[in-house]
Amino acid sequence: MNHTAFHLPAEWEPQEAILIAWPHAGTDWADRLAEVEQTYIELAAAVCRFQRLLIVVADAGLEAHARGLLQTRGVDLQQVQWIQLPYDDTWLRDSGPITLRDDHGHFQLTDFRFTGWGGKFGADRDDALIAGLVAQGVFGNASHRRVDWALEGGGIESDGQGTLLTTWKCLNQRHPEQSRDAMDAILRESLGMDRVLWLDHGYLEGDDTDAHIDTLARFAPGDAIVYQACDDLGDIHHAELTAMGGELAALRTRDGQPYRLHPLPWAQPILDEGRRLAASYANYLVMNQAVLVPAYGDAADAEAARLIGAAYPGRTVVQVPCRALIWQNGSLHCITMQLPAGLAG
Repeated sequence: MNHTAFHLPAEWEPQEAILIAWPHAGTDWADRLAEVEQTYIELAAAVCRFQRLLIVVADAGLEAHARGLLQTRGVDLQQVQWIQLPYDDTWLRDSGPITLRDDHGHFQLTDFRFTGWGGKFGADRDDALIAGLVAQGVFGNASHRRVDWALEGGGIESDGQGTLLTTWKCLNQRHPEQSRDAMDAILRESLGMDRVLWLDHGYLEGDDTDAHIDTLARFAPGDAIVYQACDDLGDIHHAELTAMGGELAALRTRDGQPYRLHPLPWAQPILDEGRRLAASYANYLVMNQAVLVPAYGDAADAEAARLIGAAYPGRTVVQVPCRALIWQNGSLHCITMQLPAGLAG
């Protein structure tokens, strides 16, 4: 890989902060706001134990409300920076900046078109979020590059060494008119990568992202991949996730070696008014000294946390209750975006 150019770091590389947006009554969380706020409170508490947290809020009233909740929880507010901006929803993995860096300490905020996951939801304010953050000077002197092509941060995984992992199902839904080769070239050019690995299998019922990679398989240090497996022969996901596991086993590192694979346990079905929810343990967040792992109140929670911790040695594992999040079809990684070290000062 050309290290003189911008490239997409791995999530486990040094970070400056985590970026989130606080839920409010004008978002899709309105019907269960108090419940989901508990998840955000626990998330904020976990992040602030280790590094800075940037919280986007819709207005001064929401900031005061969220500040009070965090104070009551005992969160160190010296670790928190508040930013007032309008937004449609709180899935900042997908509407937040995909930050590239070069080897000279320069950063580029890559601002892909956000279409509400292929036009499923209104997203005009979310699509303008990165420009709004830039206008407020949140990211210092980082350059801002708008890319008029639909892509969400949850749809890509970087190993930090030039390899990207993604799913055909998602990008084909966003760009049905484009070939895989054409999309491959766009991904490599816009993200500073030199190869793209595609998965053709893998999905979760209740996921409306069209199989984002961050619900299925994640790069880990040392040429490893952590992925959501399903060992329940009677579950609708068994065949598809088993096929995905076979695809992952067939992938090769740039040295021609197989990846070290870490399959995650399977949570029992979680239903909401008869609707299956996407309870993926692969949707975890890596930070500087910690890895935050979703917990769903399932018997597999502890084993999932143990296995993810083993894939990121030296980091403290913190479980964050995420059952409220999957009601809206996403989990822990989906509501967060890491910012590389040096970006936001």
